[in-house]
This record gives sequence, C-alpha cells and structure tokens, in this order.
Amino acid sequence: MSQIAWLFPGQGSQAVGMGADAADHPVMAQTLAEADEIVGFALSALMQHGPKEALDATINTQPALYAHSVALFRAARAENALPDPAFVAGHSLGEYSALTAAGALPFAAGLRLVRERGRLMEKAGRIAPGGMAAILSLSDAQVVDLCKAASTPEATVQVANYNCPGQIVISGAQDAVERAMALASEAGARRVVPLDVSIAAHSPLMRVVEEEFATCVADAPLTVPAFPVIGNVSGGPLDSVDEIRQELVAQLTGSVQWTATIERMIDAGVDTFYEIGAGAVLTGLVKRINRQTTRYNLSGVDALTP
Repeated sequence: MSQIAWLFPGQGSQAVGMGADAADHPVMAQTLAEADEIVGFALSALMQHGPKEALDATINTQPALYAHSVALFRAARAENALPDPAFVAGHSLGEYSALTAAGALPFAAGLRLVRERGRLMEKAGRIAPGGMAAILSLSDAQVVDLCKAASTPEATVQVANYNCPGQIVISGAQDAVERAMALASEAGARRVVPLDVSIAAHSPLMRVVEEEFATCVADAPLTVPAFPVIGNVSGGPLDSVDEIRQELVAQLTGSVQWTATIERMIDAGVDTFYEIGAGAVLTGLVKRINRQTTRYNLSGVDALTP
C-alpha cells in the first residue's frame, strides 16, 4: 500500500500571483481573508499583485508563503484531495506550515510567529550582513571541507541547506562565502551561484536574534502533532512540544537536512509526495533524491480536482 508524505515549501518559492485563484475556492478565500485580518494589512493583495520587491522582503515573504500553503492545504482537505500522511515535513520556513497542517501550531499563532521570524531575520541581516551561494555537483563532504577551509574565527561559512545530492547552499559572512565559492570552483563545481540575499539564513550570523526569537517560540501555543513531523535540523520526528521548540530555534542557525529528511521517509515506506504551496521546488528535489517516487504539486486551486 502506498504511503504518503506532505511537503511544504520555503523562502524562494514565492511569486507575484500566488493566491490569485483564491476566489475560486471558498475555503482558500476565507483563509487568506483571515490572514489579512491577523497581520493587519492586505497580505493577500501583496501576494496576488505585488510589487515583487515588497513580496520578496523577508518580513512579508514568510507570512505570505505560510498563509498560501495553509490556505491550499485547507482547501485540499475540504475537497478530499489530500490523503492522510505517514509523515509531514517543510523546508526551512515550510516547517511552520508542516506543523500547522499536522495540528501542532494554530494558524493565527503560526502566522504571527513567521512574521516575527521574518522581521528578526531582517534585523540580523542589518546587524550582521552576510551572503549565501548555491554549489552544484560537489559532494556533501567536499562542501563541508571547503567551508571549514574558507572560515576564520572572525568570518565563518557553513552549509545552510543539504537540498539534494549535488545541490548544496552555503551561508555565512560575505568574505568567507566568497572564499568558499572560489574553492568550490577550484574543486570542479559545475556551477557556483551567489544568491541575491543580504541575510545569511541558517548560519551563525543569525545568533544576534536567537534569544529574542527563542522567547517568541516559547510563547507559541504548540501541541503534539497528529502526524509525525520530520525536523529540518534533527532529521527525526518531533514527538513532543519541547522538541518542536528546540527545533524551531536551532533551525535559525542550523543546517536544513533536506536530503536526509526525504531519505528517512522513503526508508520508512513513503513512495508518494505532495508538495502543498507555491512553486515546485521540493518535488524537483525529491525527484533528484529518488526518481522512483511519485510526486504531486498542489500549487493552485486547479490542482485540487482531477
């Protein structure tokens, strides 16, 4: 019997026009209207009409992606278009959508939390600016070693995302990132691509806001998930509220173990993945990890019915 996993996308999947089909489904429309009321401005209009620069601002991107994923999730469940999962996971920000879908984080509290997460990450970017880059075709071990070689006590770089074999994102102080990029090119990387960000997500530079964010996480009304949620940093199921809180704080500075997350679910019998939210990044990564899987994208209302 086929086993299912739900996946939820993270930052980078946003695009102007997301949620433009909300009027075609009452549950989705109601959820986005609820999101507007919670954040106190027309978040849904920003999602649907832009401008792109405002949508791409981290403080807006994170609640927009979260609200969009939850709205689609609710609509899909209302249409019986989303079977119960064996596991749930989300990539970085998507972990919050995953927790809400699994019943562990109420929507209103989750939306406020990701809005604050975005604000604090922007604050960290101003206090401790850094950079990120994607490295293609090198092994995990090679990238870890070159990050160590490129780091100094004053300027460090580390793996931010283990996305799939041969696709790794690094993050840290700009000088260290540039040194690591040069070393990656020397090591034969097929491509080394600097990312258009000023925030060094999933790196020690986020520590300047870690304590403030930990207070927000401590106040969040979390409960035990109804379905197993695999954590980005731990790579294992988050079985208790304390584990969830620890994971969300650790994720701010820790690496996203996406390859290990997908492999763990496949090893446990999952063969079918549903990506719920904007874009198709995660199903693309799953295909790179294991081509024998079945993958579906629920990125809009039209995907909810055959």
